Amino acid sequence: MTEERQTQYFDLIDQLLKCPNGQEPEILEAQPELIDAGFVETMLQVASTFAHQGNQDGAQFLFFVARELAKQLGLYPEAPNSEVTNKE
Repeated sequence: MTEERQTQYFDLIDQLLKCPNGQEPEILEAQPELIDAGFVETMLQVASTFAHQGNQDGAQFLFFVARELAKQLGLYPEAPNSEVTNKE
């Protein structure tokens, strides 16, 4: 991922965090070229940072949006809450 792309992801995340509640879909729809697996991954990284810094509201918001985008993008199958088993 290029530095420019990373900056675009951060800018979009910032817009999501600052927008009035309910306008998130409009913001995402305005920049469809940025909605991809890299964006979801970046959102999760920022959410993890927020959680470690004590910003639970921001972290929960980003985790929620990232999960919804991941579902829309087909990045992980929607499955009932079942245990994930690690096979080595």
